[in-house]
Amino acid sequence: MATRDPRWVLKDRPSFALIIGLVLTGICALVSFSFDVLNGAPVQFFIALVLALAPVPLLLAGVLALDRMEPEPRSNLIFAFAWGAGIAVLAAGVINSLNLHYIIDTARLSEASARNIAATFGAPVVEETMKGLVLLGLLKFRRAELDGPTDGIIYASMVGLGFAMSENVSYYIAALNSESGVKGLAVTVVLRGILSPLAHPLFSSMIGVGVAYAAQRGGSERIFYILAGWSGAMILHGLWNGLASYGGFPGLVVAYLALLVVLIVLMGVVFRDRRRIVALIQGYLPPYEPTKLVTQADIYMLSAFARRRQARQWAKLHGGKRGLRAMRDYQLAATELGLLHERAARHMVGEQAFHEEQRALLECMSTARADFPVPTIHARSAPKGSPPPGYAPGAPG
Repeated sequence: MATRDPRWVLKDRPSFALIIGLVLTGICALVSFSFDVLNGAPVQFFIALVLALAPVPLLLAGVLALDRMEPEPRSNLIFAFAWGAGIAVLAAGVINSLNLHYIIDTARLSEASARNIAATFGAPVVEETMKGLVLLGLLKFRRAELDGPTDGIIYASMVGLGFAMSENVSYYIAALNSESGVKGLAVTVVLRGILSPLAHPLFSSMIGVGVAYAAQRGGSERIFYILAGWSGAMILHGLWNGLASYGGFPGLVVAYLALLVVLIVLMGVVFRDRRRIVALIQGYLPPYEPTKLVTQADIYMLSAFARRRQARQWAKLHGGKRGLRAMRDYQLAATELGLLHERAARHMVGEQAFHEEQRALLECMSTARADFPVPTIHARSAPKGSPPPGYAPGAPG
């Protein structure tokens, strides 16, 4: 009888529904891009697409750098990005266009005035709702993945980056087709691609934080956090668009300052969440020391990014790719074990499910430790509470 790979508990578990979802988001992105191709020459579309894609790798790296303590499943992150780049952009574009025509027809305003009104009061509601739907989906179907506000910020940022990338293609094509031509394109690229690439991720992060807090609670309190996050995203988005539309240069300065304040607050939330996870590791893992799967040196190593990185470097140096993978698996499984205990304390997981996942995580830790390089300096020879130079873990259990 074949044994089950103990790493199943750490792996992405792509489902048929996820695959269908990715296909649908891809189709929506193609449809959205087809409108852009029809509105501009293929060469202009290619230029706009390249310019929109250029900052994405750097932005993704920046967002994922926040996700090192307990990395989210790649399949979930890819779907969130694809949702923003495909379904959210297409649906929001159609609804925003209908809103614009409605304002022009009913209010009898010029197109420029109607656009400013639609951008300030209509677009924030439509776009944040379309982006936020995927976060509600995570809350409904993948609630266990939302372990704290950092997770909400990560998923929301992925949605926002996807949305901004696709939206920028349309803006760049419009700039190329304007009277200003290349000059107008340069200004648009600076404003959208260089000075405000994190605008949409920051808007959506309000929803992400609210949904993440809602995942830790129930009843009316959950609804409150969702509505608070949603309202915050729409207000921030509306403020940004309104200041950009009506405020001139001073308005843009105020808008950028507002985004800067939000960014600083969110970074504070992330760092505070990291301290919470470290406290969970330090609080819940010591009782596992009798299993020999966890030592004081391990807990010390797991409590800081620098020491985690040092341990991975040590594992790669002495054990190659196999040792590196083992150390990564061990670090993730140990972190997930602390988070599992927190979910159990909050009654977010049943007793049977808790014991099943607990056994899987411990088995994964055991398998990972068995693949650790043989330490040249035994962990027990190190001072209590600190690992030896280069990090040498205790004996595998």
